[in-house]
Amino acid sequence: MQVFANIQEFAAAAGTSLGTTEWLEIDQNRIDTFAAATGDHQWIHTDPEKAADGPFKSTIAHGLLTLSLLPVLNHQLYRIENLAMAVNYGFDKVRFISPVPVGSRVRATTTIESIAEVPGGVQAKFSTTIEIEGAPKPACVAESIARFIA
Repeated sequence: MQVFANIQEFAAAAGTSLGTTEWLEIDQNRIDTFAAATGDHQWIHTDPEKAADGPFKSTIAHGLLTLSLLPVLNHQLYRIENLAMAVNYGFDKVRFISPVPVGSRVRATTTIESIAEVPGGVQAKFSTTIEIEGAPKPACVAESIARFIA
């Protein structure tokens, strides 16, 4: 984990990789919990018996579940000390390249693409690739934006 003493130190790291996270298993309980929270109970996510005969041969994680793992994964990679707050500001680009079958493990590699000054702090654009263990293509590629206020 990279620990930045303050926003200035973090801003100086623009253009660098934050590294790669540990693997995180995507089990059916996580998928079902996400379905309950979002109301998306499509059978490809929540019905293992039907999904076994479907196009993916098992249930798969929601694309938005995969994307929602960014905070938990990125918290493994870095911390900025002496912050008043950090907020998710949005996304410039998100692509769901490959489905994430139940029982798969995923991990993220994140780079700080750019830093811009905003009132009271900085805005960072991150590029993250979420890969699936053993898969030839990633699950998700995302450009996310966060604001950090001192």
